[in-house]
Amino acid sequence: MKQSEFIQSVIDKLEDMKARDIVTIDVDGKSTITDTLIVCSGNSKKHVSSIAENLVVEMKAANTPPLSVEGKDTGEWVLVDLGNVVVHVMQDATRDFYQLEKLWQ
Repeated sequence: MKQSEFIQSVIDKLEDMKARDIVTIDVDGKSTITDTLIVCSGNSKKHVSSIAENLVVEMKAANTPPLSVEGKDTGEWVLVDLGNVVVHVMQDATRDFYQLEKLWQ
């Protein structure tokens, strides 16, 4: 699967769970950790955790399990590391505070 197809499949899974304001950031050459960041918002702690959990389940089913998942317990900001793609699922207040889009663009 091409990188662009992989990214779109991740976005589709986020949209399935009603993630909002999905932004893709190309960090190839800016980061040694990953090539692409995907940032999205959830409405509540439960929603953020559910979006991330569904992504984990779907990626495992597609034989591309995450390398790690961080923050699922708090639900403020959940990071799902898929290798070349790192997904940040955040509540609005947390997203506004850290402003990852400004940091990386």
